[in-house]
Amino acid sequence: MPVLNEKFWPTLWCVESRLQTVLAGFLRSTVLPHVKYRRELFQLKDGGEVALDWLENGCEPQAPIVIILPGLTGTSQADYVKCLAVAANKIGVRTVVFNNRGLGGVMLKTPRTYCASNSEDFEEVLNYVHTCNPNVRIGATGISMGGLVLGNFLAAHQEKARNLISAAMLISVPWNVFKGLENIEKPVLNLMLNNYLASALCQLGKRMAHISSLHQLDDKAFQSRTIREFDSKFTVKQFGFKDVQDYYQHATLHTKLHLIHVPLFCLNAADDPFQPIEAIPIEEANLSENVAIMVTARGGHIGFLEGFFPLYSDQYISKVFSQFFRAVWEEKFDVLST
Repeated sequence: MPVLNEKFWPTLWCVESRLQTVLAGFLRSTVLPHVKYRRELFQLKDGGEVALDWLENGCEPQAPIVIILPGLTGTSQADYVKCLAVAANKIGVRTVVFNNRGLGGVMLKTPRTYCASNSEDFEEVLNYVHTCNPNVRIGATGISMGGLVLGNFLAAHQEKARNLISAAMLISVPWNVFKGLENIEKPVLNLMLNNYLASALCQLGKRMAHISSLHQLDDKAFQSRTIREFDSKFTVKQFGFKDVQDYYQHATLHTKLHLIHVPLFCLNAADDPFQPIEAIPIEEANLSENVAIMVTARGGHIGFLEGFFPLYSDQYISKVFSQFFRAVWEEKFDVLST
């Protein structure tokens, strides 16, 4: 991966972490057009339904596949997801975006939604993709909360994960959920980001409220001002956790690196408002044979803007993403190129 030997130079006029976090999404959305995926509606075992959005234009039928798990309320049209999907397409890798229940324009069909510690829906999707592509190398990438879902799957299903996934990547994952929430609850700018995401969760919950049992959880859940408040009033009750502390204990990932047997590359920024540098398990990764964590001094949360005119250069997350999967599948790419 050549990028590992290069210095990351954040955009000079956008070095502040919160600015990187907010502007990165805005700027990427201005240069990345609406991506035309091939949509597949996938029926889950309990009657739920999720959208799988495929980008495979110009790719070989047996080309490797990367399953992308978006962040908290993200979908296949989120700027950072399109950024990765387009980058993969350029190197001949197929991608499929796993949109969580109730997202991506698909109505919620069951009272169950999704959360950071539960990887059952992803496991069903992974089994399906593998069954349909039995002789194809499959990778997975989780961004932010999607990284928690993927990481928890890798830790909980060690041998199965190694048999189905040849390589995985996490981007801006909040390793220690407790430390991450504490940091994002600090005034003023961090708390504003927290309020914004909580508002998005509440709006999402209101759109799902046509399922009668969602109303019965807590009438004030959709008025939450913070992520912690939403989780304590909605997520905890939906998934049967004892309390919000119990949920975050199950979701947190920083103590589980030794359980991961799949080659895993992770990208974090030291100034990520959702994860303070001291909460990134660097020492644990140094002891692991399978996990590597790359930490840039700047970059915010899923930001990583570089160059004076970031609109006119390849996105840093795209470079890291495509170089990693090209490296782990180097033999496959050699075969394709010949």
